[in-house]
Amino acid sequence: MKLLNITIIALFLNINFAFGQTNKEIINAFKKSYELEATGSYKEASNELKKVYADDSYEINLRLGWLEYNAGMFQESAAYYQSALNLKPYSEEAKFGLINPKVAQGKWNEAIKIYNNILSINSLNTVANYRLGLIYFGQKKYLNAKEYFGKVVNLYPFDYDSLLMLAWTNYYLGKYSTAKVLFNKALMNRPNDKSAQEGLDLLDL
Repeated sequence: MKLLNITIIALFLNINFAFGQTNKEIINAFKKSYELEATGSYKEASNELKKVYADDSYEINLRLGWLEYNAGMFQESAAYYQSALNLKPYSEEAKFGLINPKVAQGKWNEAIKIYNNILSINSLNTVANYRLGLIYFGQKKYLNAKEYFGKVVNLYPFDYDSLLMLAWTNYYLGKYSTAKVLFNKALMNRPNDKSAQEGLDLLDL
């Protein structure tokens, strides 16, 4: 019995040691990937993590999604982000990450769907609201854009970017009085802003 206990303890110590080595290798791979990313070597950084890849690792999949995206490998990036999202379905960071390669591939409807998924869980997410507003503004769907920019301005009434975009949205909707107020508020935040001043100049014509 005593010999059996000693064997079990020895085995337990070996298992812990093995896990320690694995964790050390993974952390070292992350470290190397950050160093290579800093030099713009995204593919090499990605390769470092692939050496320790585990399909059940949220962190590795998330990091590979980012590195492959920056390397211009959009399909691969989307696949890694999706794997991360499958592991953590409520993760906003994985969803925001997945949007990047989708947009890079011109898959705007898929990007909109992901943003709406984020907002279905957290309707006050300012990043999702603002970026969704930008998509609709770019598509000249100004009523849609107004809804999302308006949510951000309600939460952050003195946020420059949202004020400016809401101002331009109202301008294109023909809501000139509202646009003028918003352009002036944007100028209070950034007194020398060219875009806000351009909007005011157009309204004074």
